[in-house]
Amino acid sequence: MKYCLSAILAAIVLCSVPVLAQRNVTQAIERDPILEKDAKHNLDVAWQAFTPHKRAYKQVLFRFEETYAAYPDFSKIDEFLYLAGMASYYLSKNEGKQKVNLKLPKEKEKFAPQKLREDAEAYLAKMLEINPESPYKDEAEKALAELKGQKHEQ
Repeated sequence: MKYCLSAILAAIVLCSVPVLAQRNVTQAIERDPILEKDAKHNLDVAWQAFTPHKRAYKQVLFRFEETYAAYPDFSKIDEFLYLAGMASYYLSKNEGKQKVNLKLPKEKEKFAPQKLREDAEAYLAKMLEINPESPYKDEAEKALAELKGQKHEQ
């Protein structure tokens, strides 16, 4: 009987050790709730601009740049990088409803097709680096492959 109680007690102690080893994981990055809320709003507006109905890719890029400059540690920055990468990719192919006017010096500097392709490649590569299991992975890899193919053709 003593051996049976000792065995049960030992089993309980051994099973409880892993539970005691667990701890609450604290966030590695302290997120500012005000900046997080503002960045989330910008992401929502960017998604609205990205829809097939609007295709306002310049607006997506402006929202991304504003957010990235103010808060690069945004919890959904990988999603924003995807939007910015795809918006740059589509603009480089002259797609979308907001057309680029390369006669204007500011637009020529910011939206030159070659620069847009380089930006798209950088944004999408960064997105895959940050979150390799992203739900946008397949589309990003497809666009990256096309961008790299264009680079080799030039």
